[in-house]
Amino acid sequence: MRIIRLVGSVIGLSTALMAVAAVLPAAAVAQGTTPGTPAGATQTTRFAVSGVLAAVTSTSATNAWAVGSTSTNILIAHWNGRSWQRVASRLPASYSRLVAVSASSARSVWAAGTVSFSNGPLTERLTGAGWRRVPSPNPRGATSISGVATVTARNVWAVGGTSQQTVIIHWNGKSWKRVPSPSPSPSGNFLEAVASGSARNAWAVGSAGSSTLILNWNGRAWRRMPSPSMAGLPVLYGVTGPGNAWAVGGSVDNGKTLILHWTGRSWTRVPSPSPRSSTLYAVAAPSARDAWAVGIAGTKPLILHWNGATWRRVASPCPASYCTLTGVTATSARNAWAVGYAGTRTLTLHWNGRRWR
Repeated sequence: MRIIRLVGSVIGLSTALMAVAAVLPAAAVAQGTTPGTPAGATQTTRFAVSGVLAAVTSTSATNAWAVGSTSTNILIAHWNGRSWQRVASRLPASYSRLVAVSASSARSVWAAGTVSFSNGPLTERLTGAGWRRVPSPNPRGATSISGVATVTARNVWAVGGTSQQTVIIHWNGKSWKRVPSPSPSPSGNFLEAVASGSARNAWAVGSAGSSTLILNWNGRAWRRMPSPSMAGLPVLYGVTGPGNAWAVGGSVDNGKTLILHWTGRSWTRVPSPSPRSSTLYAVAAPSARDAWAVGIAGTKPLILHWNGATWRRVASPCPASYCTLTGVTATSARNAWAVGYAGTRTLTLHWNGRRWR
């Protein structure tokens, strides 16, 4: 399962997750509970089915969405304040994967990924009739989408890349259109995540060759911003913002975490715990004094918390011999979700203000 860290910097974390899911055994799964839960029993915050959860988003304590994949196709789950329920969707081609999800409101939700191992982008929208696939551009016929950010119903960004170039597409309320984006390296340009909160400000992060890559949307164009780097093929996998912006990732070669913070003028590196063989894949910041970053440390999940002054590691459950967290979202100091997988099953963890469980 260490394929995520090794493959991520080359072809994107989204493609790495696709490879992980592909080796999972297919299995019949129950909706919203672990196997053996009696009918009518009290639901828990756990959602454990055969597969991988790659990303999570939430708008309140009673509304969250998580997406990922099983061994053969996409996986979508919804939290209604009581339990997680698997949600039906029109299935695209077999072996398609959803790796990103974003909501600006309970009714404005988008999910994104890739159709059949990098054969094209997959963008799905939540409608009154359920989830529906929406056509999106496919430059050079080999575009992978790894991040999505929903600002409003008429303003959505999705990012990723081809084997050589970054790709950014924009939803204007009617259709997806490709927007020019920098690809500063002769090879290995890829965007892993995007975050936006207004029409004039958005961030996209990833890697360009052997360096980190940060792009900013100023309302007119995407431009590259200077970003601190580190030794050993660094990659930025997650970003949140736009005002209180954080970017997280790590180095493929040396297994060290990387956390960057936007000061309002520049990106600066912030010290962060780096257990052996660790990488951060996602970040969420509900306030200036409260942020979460998640990933992996060796074979265990890694959760870091920002208290306004320092990043500190927080204990995390791991119900299997190998656990990874790839997505995190938070709406308040007492409500946060982290998702990933534990062994061959999905993993959902909830923060209640005291501990992750």
